[in-house]
Amino acid sequence: MTGEHDHSHHHDHADWPELSSAFSGDYSDEEVWRLATALVGKWRETRKKLEPEATVAWFHCFSGIAGDMALGALIDAGAWEHDVVAMLDLLGIDGWSLETEKVLRSGVAGTKAHVRVHKEQVHHRHARDVLTILLNADLPSEVKFRSLATFVYLAEVEGELHQQHPASVHFHEVGAIDAIIDVVGTAAAMYSLGIDVVTSSPVANGTGTVVAAHGVLPVPVPAVVRLLQSAPTYGLPIQRELTTPTGAAILAANAVMFGDMPAMKVKSTGFGAGSSDGGELPNLTQVVVGTAIRQPSAPAFSESTSTQVETTSAPSATSDARTEVVVVLETNVDDVTGETLGYVIDQLLQHGALDAWCTPIVMKKGRPAHTVNVLAYPQDADRLRQLLVAETGTLGVRQREMTRLIESRRHEVIEIDGVSVRVKVATRADGTEVAKVEHDDAVRLAQIRKQPLRDVIRWVEQNWQF
Repeated sequence: MTGEHDHSHHHDHADWPELSSAFSGDYSDEEVWRLATALVGKWRETRKKLEPEATVAWFHCFSGIAGDMALGALIDAGAWEHDVVAMLDLLGIDGWSLETEKVLRSGVAGTKAHVRVHKEQVHHRHARDVLTILLNADLPSEVKFRSLATFVYLAEVEGELHQQHPASVHFHEVGAIDAIIDVVGTAAAMYSLGIDVVTSSPVANGTGTVVAAHGVLPVPVPAVVRLLQSAPTYGLPIQRELTTPTGAAILAANAVMFGDMPAMKVKSTGFGAGSSDGGELPNLTQVVVGTAIRQPSAPAFSESTSTQVETTSAPSATSDARTEVVVVLETNVDDVTGETLGYVIDQLLQHGALDAWCTPIVMKKGRPAHTVNVLAYPQDADRLRQLLVAETGTLGVRQREMTRLIESRRHEVIEIDGVSVRVKVATRADGTEVAKVEHDDAVRLAQIRKQPLRDVIRWVEQNWQF
């Protein structure tokens, strides 16, 4: 099922991280990994939030999700297959083709995506090989960073499971050409549809066992469990793998929220089909694409949906604020210099922390010290905790989960004296708007105008609409 889409709605955000197309040379695993994770962290920091007018995709994983099912669903919802293939060609990998067909799964129609391999191909690669392919590819920014993020998440999980550095992880099933095409193709299909924000329902899993490169594994396989540890998920009495590592990684890397379908004006919907058929539950993943709208006032939630209230419902009928679950990490350090703490804060922010800060404290025996705090999405907590330990040498990190309330805001870019100035505009409950200029842009403008920084900031925030 498809709808009308403006396929020209492609949006390479100007404030997304830049990457030279000439990523070449003999880089170590560590260097490749540091570059990839830094780019992913910056992308996560700057990507759009779920707010009115954003184009949102909601994956309904009632029967799980796999890479080919996500790709098929987006094509079924209206992504141009020609656009997707054109972007996949930019990977520089030969000997494959992408074909789609309409199929029925338990009587429901969907699109099956097939990756055909036409010659002998590498069936497994190390993570650094896959990351290097993506870093070298001249892909649109959104496609590149969504794809990088997916494989970074996969590498982190596999590294933990096998006690290896993530870049050295030996991808088996997910390093094969079809998995790379599924991941990058899914990102390309999101780009074709102009999707800003990805969300998902709770994710279904099957049971039993599956034969993989490492032998017989329980279902859900360990990588899926680890990738979905911060997402709502549940099991079904179906003796097969409903959610694959590739599908789970796509959600872990891209979804900003898990829960009921967000409030939206629906543009289209589509179903992506898995390989098997039969049974009462259709082997399909659904995607719903639309324009986000303000959360309407709703009646009280039933017991069956109350677990979603924390992350998906509006806090009140009179507020445009939304809530989301975040994690706070903190540690006390008394032997780290101020210069080092400044570097640590910068590294945490570059690697995807929502915020990071230090607070001076006095510890036992009167020792001056600092508490380092990190605010992060749950799926980023382990990676940032490891970074915090590595950079400070701390022996312990406290972690707690909480809900934060986010007022409605949007981002504007205005041109002043040849400088692109980014302004964040918040809408209060009474309808008034309050603007805050991006500090780095204000600094550049102050230098050009040769005026005090505080005067420039005040002028921009008072006159940004003119």
